[in-house]
Amino acid sequence: MLIHVRQGKGRKDRYSILSKNALDALRIYAKEYHPSDWLFPGDQIGKHLTERTVQKIFESACKKAGIKKDVSILSLRHAFATHLLEGGTDLRYIQELLGHKNSKTTEVYTHVSRKDLGRNRSPLDNINFE
Repeated sequence: MLIHVRQGKGRKDRYSILSKNALDALRIYAKEYHPSDWLFPGDQIGKHLTERTVQKIFESACKKAGIKKDVSILSLRHAFATHLLEGGTDLRYIQELLGHKNSKTTEVYTHVSRKDLGRNRSPLDNINFE
């Protein structure tokens, strides 16, 4: 369940995970639209969807969904990494999935929320003082 991303953010190639739900949606899409050269072809024959077109589609979807917050395609990448981290995925795997060469770049996602802090127990709770 991996997808090979070519020329992704930073023009880097990498592998990332592909969810079963996304795969099912892609199969339905492919069955209906029969893409040939590109999975997501652009308006011009033999050309792929442009980055700007994807941004416009995203902006339109946000408006339809009533999202008022200032978000971008990069927000999806950030949410993906944050959810992986909150779900317990090791930072090294997240680094690989995002295509970061330097672990410091990935560490941006290590911010913690108050709800996450409240889930932790103090190591002192494991000591029996009797």
